[in-house]
Amino acid sequence: MYRTWMRFFTPGPAHHRLGLVCLGVGLQYGRLPTVGPRTLDHHVAVVISTGRGWYAAPDGRRTPVTAPALLWLTPGVPHHYAPDPGTGWDEGFVDFTGPATTTYTDLGYIEPGRPVVPLADASGPRAVIGRMARAARRDNPLLEVETGAAVHELLVALRRARADLAPDGHPVLKALARDACLPLTVADHAARHGMTPAELRTAVRRAAGRSPKDYLLGIRLGRAKELLAGTELPVAAVARRVGYDDPAYFSRLFTRRVGTPPVRFRAQQGRAVPGGWSDQVPDPADPPVIGRTHPPAAP
Repeated sequence: MYRTWMRFFTPGPAHHRLGLVCLGVGLQYGRLPTVGPRTLDHHVAVVISTGRGWYAAPDGRRTPVTAPALLWLTPGVPHHYAPDPGTGWDEGFVDFTGPATTTYTDLGYIEPGRPVVPLADASGPRAVIGRMARAARRDNPLLEVETGAAVHELLVALRRARADLAPDGHPVLKALARDACLPLTVADHAARHGMTPAELRTAVRRAAGRSPKDYLLGIRLGRAKELLAGTELPVAAVARRVGYDDPAYFSRLFTRRVGTPPVRFRAQQGRAVPGGWSDQVPDPADPPVIGRTHPPAAP
């Protein structure tokens, strides 16, 4: 005996131009029937919350599946899977497609070569699938856009839930973020961690989906933007603050990557406020009250 709920959608051409579209969402549990062998022309993420079973590769070799786990079903790749007939499993699935799947694959969020991915916790991805299911009512005028946006959120949640990645970030990435604005080369950063540059590239690529140089550059430029928008420091001083001794090189790099020169960025985004900017991340659940100058008293 098994129970199944599912909905399928047909987004229009304009929705496909958003980058990702949801083609279907479903929730199933119990002694589900075997799926396949079959081949699809789109992606499917199958999130297994409880139970166990197996996945068979195109060559017939079976990989055990133990919850929490993710099954990646990728276009053009035959697949065959089923829960244990004695225990069954609890699954949520999302069918999706779109041009952004190529970029998500390049960044390591979608892993065609790794059809079975152990998860540390399935609650985050299942929460996203639950919201997609609630959005899937037939009279929802926002259906295609809402579920398409949720596919982006699901890919992030699945990346965060992977058992081989720390949920609060890789230690090497944390150290790189801390030291990003020091005048160090990638080789210098690697040496500080007792790694070769190749080992550092592998670690950063696996954890962040990008090269160490690009990861560091993103942090440096983000900090440079904050200094340009929130202070009156000369551009040369901003360049030094983010690790560049040559202000002309910094300006060329900033212009090429941001699309506008530092001076113009400051003119557009300058936000000089009394007391300066806060370094503390705001809590949306506790918005400030206009006129309150002191923290509220403890209850």
